[in-house]
Amino acid sequence: MAEIAELARPYSEAVYKIAKEKGTAQEWSDMLEMISLVMADADISRAARNPRVDDDRFITLLLDICGKNLNKEGVAFVKILSENKRLSLVGKITELYEQYRSNDEGYLPVKVISAFPMSDKDQDALGKTLKKQFGKEIRLDIEEDSSLIGGVIIQAGDKVIDGSVSGQIEQLAKQL
Repeated sequence: MAEIAELARPYSEAVYKIAKEKGTAQEWSDMLEMISLVMADADISRAARNPRVDDDRFITLLLDICGKNLNKEGVAFVKILSENKRLSLVGKITELYEQYRSNDEGYLPVKVISAFPMSDKDQDALGKTLKKQFGKEIRLDIEEDSSLIGGVIIQAGDKVIDGSVSGQIEQLAKQL
């Protein structure tokens, strides 16, 4: 895993440097997210690794799927990753880019997985509590997952707080 991060780091640093200089950090976040989502598809990922698939045809397909979600710099970035056989790293590049961005802009992205929809009031209260805990502005990304039965799982950087019912049951089972 550390090896993947080492390979991805120069790309994410370069992209963040360009984005910061041009004031396009959000645009790059959106483009990287789009490329990551497309490359995360099992069929696309398999085609990218298949030596029988012509690189130019694959890039054309990838760029067609991404469509107008990529500007000319985003298209050039995809081509560079392809030429260097690094398209498989785009998920890690995106993750590192977002870390650089959040550190530079002084916020912490927090993923919250909830068993039920969270009201705006609950989101505000959670955001304030996490801000006190981490000492940074918080940007919540809320997802619903009914398999949790109840409660929430909070992921902030390396820290994971599992307050879900299913997590509590799993811990209890381990103790028994």
